[in-house]
Amino acid sequence: MKNCLISIGIIFLASGCWPTSISFKDKAMPEEWKQFSIQTLDYNAANAPISYPANLTEALKDGVQNNTRLKLASRANSGEVQIEGALNGYSIQPIALQPGDVAAKNRLTVTVSFTIFISAPKEEEMKMTSTRFADYDSNLDFSTVETQLLEEINQQIVQDLINKLFSNW
Repeated sequence: MKNCLISIGIIFLASGCWPTSISFKDKAMPEEWKQFSIQTLDYNAANAPISYPANLTEALKDGVQNNTRLKLASRANSGEVQIEGALNGYSIQPIALQPGDVAAKNRLTVTVSFTIFISAPKEEEMKMTSTRFADYDSNLDFSTVETQLLEEINQQIVQDLINKLFSNW
């Protein structure tokens, strides 16, 4: 009898924690959002490689398509979400200074600003700036690690944009 009461008590407690509904539907973005477009980022950072804004734009397209339910619109400036932006900063600075003012590491910092135009469910405009960095040993030649560092930074910027779309913070 005691075991039966314990079993009933456990079932009662566990049923209070059971989810009331299970859904795999994306509820973070409005249902009206089906497509997005993104213009090639403007080039406002003199030190950046000339191809970097186009490369980052492609990374953003891939990231949004692969991590959300949004599809890339076939025409520029179409879709419920339209994204414009500019590469505003690209700099290398020494960090982790050692005796004799020698840097043990350097930091590549990239700053990108975005304007996101929303057409549905209501017209809205969001702005955001993403500043991301990657560190590397100062004894390495920058040209040999630049591509890897930019890929790291691109992933972070893509995640910032997706977070903005999901959360509108």
